[in-house]
Amino acid sequence: MESAERFRVAVEQGDLTALDGLFTEDIRFYSPVKFTPFEGKPMVLGLFGVLLRTFEDFRYVGHFEGAAETGTDGSQAPSVILPFRATVRGKEIHGIDLLQLDEAGLVKEFTVMVRPQSAVHVLGEAVLAGLVADGLVPAPLDR
Repeated sequence: MESAERFRVAVEQGDLTALDGLFTEDIRFYSPVKFTPFEGKPMVLGLFGVLLRTFEDFRYVGHFEGAAETGTDGSQAPSVILPFRATVRGKEIHGIDLLQLDEAGLVKEFTVMVRPQSAVHVLGEAVLAGLVADGLVPAPLDR
């Protein structure tokens, strides 16, 4: 799937402009640290800006193609899984990116799964700090 290869190159090069051309306007991003998805191209592009700054030594290590049920309506969509490795604040992360494409080949749903849990925690803290710093989400209230 050509879109997946273009996505991979854009992420590896940190090219947000290229990513902008690969997402639907109503893209949904399912995060490993947030129950509800991030929705819409502006929010997802902002999130990718934070992620690209947060991950160190990010690299894709595989590529699998097929079809999978979407979270939006349960229909089958062409899908690509891209396993990756990275480091965040000294913690090694293993993960997968699941891209689900629309009929035009644009990414309509994006799901990230990562392990181990200690890395998920560090990643969540780092991404939240970046989202707050970029004004994409409000700062959490201290309790």
